[in-house]
Amino acid sequence: MTGRRGDRLRSDRPVALVGAGPAPEAALSACLARAGMAVAADGGARWLLAAGRMPDMVIGDLDSFEPGEVPQDRVLHVAGQDDTDLEKCLSRIDAPLVLGAGFLGGRIDHGLAAMNALAARAADGGRPCILVGEQDAAFALPSRLEIALPAGTRVSLFPMAPLRGRSDGLRWEIDGLDFAPWGRIGTSNRIADGRSGAVIAMDGPGMIGIVPAGHLDAVIAALAP
Repeated sequence: MTGRRGDRLRSDRPVALVGAGPAPEAALSACLARAGMAVAADGGARWLLAAGRMPDMVIGDLDSFEPGEVPQDRVLHVAGQDDTDLEKCLSRIDAPLVLGAGFLGGRIDHGLAAMNALAARAADGGRPCILVGEQDAAFALPSRLEIALPAGTRVSLFPMAPLRGRSDGLRWEIDGLDFAPWGRIGTSNRIADGRSGAVIAMDGPGMIGIVPAGHLDAVIAALAP
């Protein structure tokens, strides 16, 4: 089942979601190439239109969207300031995976809000969302992540809540460590020498994983095999 149903978009394939922030061509192209449908979060429509792609749907409070650029039957106005356009979109997309461009690399507060949205979606049991920027791909870790990456690949872990976990295959294993956004974090870890990936298990939701954007396919395979 694919297409709009009322105020929701349903797709059997991954959906590309484009925000109004900086959307590097490589990140946008990577998301579109791996998705079926393309959704714009408010002003993200301009990135899709500039790339020659008409959005299948535009969702948001429309404060940065120019009326008339997209047919009205593809526009969903969602009022309210209690959630971000990213959250508005994620709550209205039913798909096995969402690939987002235009949410990283701009304002720091927008980037933090995006990380919060990833963690909240994982806590609610939502399906995976990967945000892709010029340098990085960011995602919420499931309870168990098994990912194939070459030795030496950067694997940063940033907690959005107090957490503990275990790992096998990281240069600095995390067993027994107490993580918290105001305490220990896990930036700049990496796949151990002689290993071809890692297994990371967390005791609860709230851990954000960050790897180089060039390994997007490995993240997709790990989150939505």
